[in-house]
Amino acid sequence: MDQPRRLLLIINPVSGVGDKNDIEALVYTHLEPLGYEIMTNYTCARGDATRLAENAVKSGYYGVIAVGGDGTVNETATALCDTDTALGIIPCGSGNGLARHLGIPLDPLAAVKIIAEDHIIKSDYGAVNGRRFFCTFGVGFDAAVSSNFARQHRRGKFTYIKSAILEYIKYHPQVYTVSANGQIITEKAFLIACCNASQYGNNAYIAPTASITDGLLDITIVHAGTPLDNAIMGVDLFTGYINSNTMIHTFRAPAAVIYRQNEGPVHIDGEPLNIDDTMEIKCHANSLKIFTPTKEVVFRPIITPMENVMRDIFCSFSRLFKSR
Repeated sequence: MDQPRRLLLIINPVSGVGDKNDIEALVYTHLEPLGYEIMTNYTCARGDATRLAENAVKSGYYGVIAVGGDGTVNETATALCDTDTALGIIPCGSGNGLARHLGIPLDPLAAVKIIAEDHIIKSDYGAVNGRRFFCTFGVGFDAAVSSNFARQHRRGKFTYIKSAILEYIKYHPQVYTVSANGQIITEKAFLIACCNASQYGNNAYIAPTASITDGLLDITIVHAGTPLDNAIMGVDLFTGYINSNTMIHTFRAPAAVIYRQNEGPVHIDGEPLNIDDTMEIKCHANSLKIFTPTKEVVFRPIITPMENVMRDIFCSFSRLFKSR
């Protein structure tokens, strides 16, 4: 008789704004009948998800399911790179960038059913100075916003918007030098984003046509502009037309180096930290197994963002009625 395939369920109880009390029961109810043997662990501190996932890899687990936001997904996926253990995602964070890129619904039951389909792809991941990212790495304004957001007591989309406004008022663009594809570019930039996936989260598409299976990173340089220029760019960010904006310089590369005058803040999958003045970025192709929907998401400007907004609204109403 075949041995049951083992899954580790890692739940971050404090991520995002949603209730996670029913998720463990959903996973057991829908996956155990398929022959999976499931164990659950809850995180208590930063780094727990990586440690737990590393132990699962050593024990030969078939998959590890991350229940949380992009930070939880990053910690979990970091331990699964270049292994045979697959990553499952039940998105419960504030942004959920990687899940949204993959088309994994925010509804926990729908996300569990995707894992049940057992459709696994091999995806790329990026690394900056050895630190792994799976969605986006950024320096400049987006890093400043992430740092402000992390200091807030409340989470969610409106808190993120508040953080963006507060940072915009006082933010000053910096000069960066980018070396990639045999070329060197020096720019006074509002931000530079290195993207494995298409968006930051919350349907903000910084690299709408990015692919996590092409072996390349989409590098987006946003030039410094006027407040009106930045307002138009903000609209393009949420409609999927940012690649057509004249303030944007975007290209693809398997690796790049970014230089700035001093060390300072960056963000990795939305999590802020300080890093050196020289940032060496590399794409690691086909190095992470992920449970994904069987139907690949095809991005269409305006249409895809609007569809995702409607799904978010429906999911929010569903959670509201369930809580009553």
